[in-house]
Amino acid sequence: MSNKCDIHQDYTDGLPMPCRTWAVIALGCAVCMSILDSYIVNIILPNLARDFKVSPSTITWIVNGYQLAIVASILSFSSLAEIVGCRKIFLIGTAMFSVTSLVCALSDSFSTLFMARILQGFSASAIMSVSTALIKKVFPAAQIGRGMGINAMIVSISAASGPSIASGILAIGSWHWLFVINIPLAIIAFLIGIKYLPKTEHDKSRKFDYISAIANAITFGLLFYTLDGFAHHGSIVRLMIQLVVVLGIGYYFIHRQLHQESPLLPIDLLRIPMFRLSIFTSIFSFIAQMLAMITLPFFLQNTMKLTEVMTGLLLTPWPAAALFTAPLAGFLIEKVKPALVSSVGLIIFCGGLLLLSFLHADSSHIDVAWRIAVCGIGFALFQTPNNSLIMASAPTKRSGGASGMLSLGRLIGQTFGTTFAALLFSFIVQSKATATCFLIASGIAIITVFISSLRMRKNISDNIKV
Repeated sequence: MSNKCDIHQDYTDGLPMPCRTWAVIALGCAVCMSILDSYIVNIILPNLARDFKVSPSTITWIVNGYQLAIVASILSFSSLAEIVGCRKIFLIGTAMFSVTSLVCALSDSFSTLFMARILQGFSASAIMSVSTALIKKVFPAAQIGRGMGINAMIVSISAASGPSIASGILAIGSWHWLFVINIPLAIIAFLIGIKYLPKTEHDKSRKFDYISAIANAITFGLLFYTLDGFAHHGSIVRLMIQLVVVLGIGYYFIHRQLHQESPLLPIDLLRIPMFRLSIFTSIFSFIAQMLAMITLPFFLQNTMKLTEVMTGLLLTPWPAAALFTAPLAGFLIEKVKPALVSSVGLIIFCGGLLLLSFLHADSSHIDVAWRIAVCGIGFALFQTPNNSLIMASAPTKRSGGASGMLSLGRLIGQTFGTTFAALLFSFIVQSKATATCFLIASGIAIITVFISSLRMRKNISDNIKV
């Protein structure tokens, strides 16, 4: 590797080549493994339950613990990044991910694996909280869309291909190897990151707000835990008590943020019209996306009576479409208004969801595949410019907070989408539930199109000072 850049230099408009390429490889490896581990473990839960002799409801905490750790800490890592620097947080998170993946692979009991997965979730949170902020620093301002397109492509493909990758690994090895594969990726990301990731603006004089961090963890962690309880018909009394606690601590948390100069939950950034509209667009779009992603396997296996392998193959057009569309969207927003590209993508995504609702038990594989591809094209065309608008509309010194909010918005949307799907399947006859889910998802997408269209009259620079 020939190093033509100095990580200690404050590059004002992106890294020079080839340093930019190496920095993207480091970010790509880390983001891929952190997203992949949110989905790749699902397929081995029955095996883990048998190996550790625990109930199916208990073993789901191998997944839930990872997700809750991310939700509870992502804003804290974003805030910390604005104090110590995004590069440092990224490298710490990557190193931790390598170590915790090794512990997961060597686990011989449920409790060991559960604790390792929580720590792995904190590691993933550190990576996710700063990845887009680093992309903003790596690419020149004129090419930021390309960087966001690459990031969106990695996120989409990692999320959608998790089950397929897991199946391939399990065909030749035990479940332990699902965690072992993270280690080389983490080492590559760490070593390249040390050499090529640039420094970002940070404020060493600012103090980290530990009280807000604790309140944030309880608020979002308990909120999502409660939503999961409603989706799985938990005790109403217990859930209502949890809800009251969430509302009480949440009120205190938000009230405290309103009186902080640099809040953990960057409410001040929501005063920027473009940032606020883009965050809400992201939340609603991911609700619709997760409704579809959760519903599709049930439709393909229960209604069309397809095998798990065929289900995986028919879901492939979504990430495949994103592979080509996300980078294209990155190039388009350098020529066309990002809000327009994002809105057009949402309209295509909405059309794809509506087309899915017309599928039936006798639909051909081609009919299913091209509709799923339409959804993938639309969502990728939306996500890249939307992420770019979120990052571009925030002040440079608040890139860490903006990156954290971007990731939090995605997590909130995905959690509500998953919960909504579970509730619909609980209260609607399954033969009608899938079509209903697709229709509701398309309805939510229509709302998202409306919110997105409001940005057409806004400029990225409107009220950027907070």
